[in-house]
Amino acid sequence: MRLRCAVLDDFQGVAAQFANWSLIEDEVEVVTLREHLTGEDALAAALADFDIVVTLRERVPFSASLLARLPRLRLIVASGMRNSVIDYGAAEAHGVTVCGTASSSAPPVELTWALLLGLARGIVEESTALRENGPWQQTVGADLHGRRLGLLGLGKIGSRVARVGLAFGMPVSAWSRNLTKERADEVGVDLAPSLHDLLATSDFVSVHLALGDRTRGLLGPAELALMKPTAYLVNTSRAAIVDQDALLSALHEGRIAGAAVDVYDTEPLPDDHPLRTAPRLLATPHLGYVSRANYTTYYGQAVENIRAYLSGHPIRQLP
Repeated sequence: MRLRCAVLDDFQGVAAQFANWSLIEDEVEVVTLREHLTGEDALAAALADFDIVVTLRERVPFSASLLARLPRLRLIVASGMRNSVIDYGAAEAHGVTVCGTASSSAPPVELTWALLLGLARGIVEESTALRENGPWQQTVGADLHGRRLGLLGLGKIGSRVARVGLAFGMPVSAWSRNLTKERADEVGVDLAPSLHDLLATSDFVSVHLALGDRTRGLLGPAELALMKPTAYLVNTSRAAIVDQDALLSALHEGRIAGAAVDVYDTEPLPDDHPLRTAPRLLATPHLGYVSRANYTTYYGQAVENIRAYLSGHPIRQLP
């Protein structure tokens, strides 16, 4: 009898195209689920008959209570080598092996710049107007050259974003609690003396921090009030780093020039969510990691992980 594998959140219906699933078809029946499952009850019901689950990013939490309701589950394959929504202790207690995959930082860097440029030059508004016979030229774009880019975080993604900013002729500043001048000098950027200084002096602010107790809600009403009224905010990192209500207020009241976001507290974003209709906002449906190269890695290594598990020698185990 073959094992059953559920591939979660295959929104585009493309998981089958990015890996050779036939390598495991003799031992595993693979089922892709295109609709997102919300809530523990829905997850427990939908996954009750599966031995293996392939999950994308940190969209589906595997809590201790959910794992207790999935006695048949034996293997979770997560994309990336870090996942904060899987209870690893509970997985071990229930005999569930957890494995990860590699993940490139290049796609979120590229999307960050797509959003920043789209926001600065009014690309969506101008394209929509042209296609709908609207006004010819209705925006005046914000310049990048000579304008300061402020980065919250200077890790793998932040440092690559910084180098692109420098290539555009932007002075670049960076800040995080543990960032050193040596690291800033290595990337070729200025070390901002404080979060407040970075926010107050930057024309574009881009978030590239990991979510944790110290970064949750880092940008609240007081912090957003420090930004210039001509400044833009970009968040392709984690939604909870920016206070959602504070951001909505700043956008509606015109206290910042605009924002671009790719991450949300709830995903997929509910139909009636206020971010869907907020002014001065460029929003994309969490596309940061969604690229051909990343999908080839995610799903290709998922198949490798499953084969290794079936052979009794799991690879890329987490945490």
